[in-house]
Amino acid sequence: MTDSKSEHRLEATRDGSHTVYSKQFDQHFHNPNGAVAESRYVFFKQNNLLDALAQHDHITILEVGFGTGLNLMLLMDYCQSQYPDTKVDYYSVEAYPLNPITAQNLNYNNHLNNPEIAQEVISVFDDIQLGMNHFLMGEHIDFHLFNGFFADLSQEGIQANYIFHDAFSPDTNPNLWTGNVFEKLYNLSAGDVILSTYCAASKVQGAMAWAGWKIAKTQGALGKREMILGAIDPKRLSGHKRINEQRYSRRYEEGDFD
Repeated sequence: MTDSKSEHRLEATRDGSHTVYSKQFDQHFHNPNGAVAESRYVFFKQNNLLDALAQHDHITILEVGFGTGLNLMLLMDYCQSQYPDTKVDYYSVEAYPLNPITAQNLNYNNHLNNPEIAQEVISVFDDIQLGMNHFLMGEHIDFHLFNGFFADLSQEGIQANYIFHDAFSPDTNPNLWTGNVFEKLYNLSAGDVILSTYCAASKVQGAMAWAGWKIAKTQGALGKREMILGAIDPKRLSGHKRINEQRYSRRYEEGDFD
C-alpha cells in the first residue's frame, strides 16, 4: 500500500511483520528479513534490557528514530505481559512522523501478545504536534515524543539508561551518525547506559569512540554480520568483543572515514 501524501509504502518482511519503504530516504524503516524479529534482537535482547525491566522499578529509554512506533509497541507488550510494575520514561525523536493513514494499516497487532497495544501507539500519529509531545501509555509508561530534529532536542531532563539508535543508515541519513550526535547522546545518558544500534559501520564506531563511548561488537540480526553496543562504563560491555576506541577515535579525528 502506498500513501501518496507521505510517499511511504508498506511491505511485508520475512517474519510477516510490516516495514515501510521511505521514498525520501530510499530505504526501508526495518530489516526486510524481519521487522519485529530485528527489533526484539537489537533493542531488547542484545542489550539485556529485558533483564533490566525485571530487576529495576524505573528505567529511562531514549530512541533516535520513532519510525513506525514498533519499539514502543514491543516495550509496552513486554511490560504488560511480564513487567507490569516497572515504570518507564520513553523519549523518542522523529523529524518526519509517519502519516496516520499509513500507520493505521500496520499489522503489528498480529505480532504482540497484547494486540490492542498496536492501536494505542498507532493513534499517537493522529495527535503529533511540532516540538515535545507527551502521552501516557497505560499506567506506567510516560511517552515523550519530540517532533523535530535531534539537534534541537533539549539536553535537560533526560538521563537515559538505554538508547535505541534506530535512525536511517549513515549512507542515507549521515547527520544522525556524527561524532557530535554521539557526544550529545553521551550527555543525555546515565552512567549505566547501554546504547544499541543495528549498524556496525567503521565510521560509526569512529564517531562513537571520538565522543567518548566504549564500544563492543556483537552478532548482528537476520543476515547482518555485526551490530554495535556502546556504554560509558566498560563493565557494561563485559562478555562482548571490544574495539580499540583510541585508534578509531584518532582515525575519525583525522578524517579517515570521510
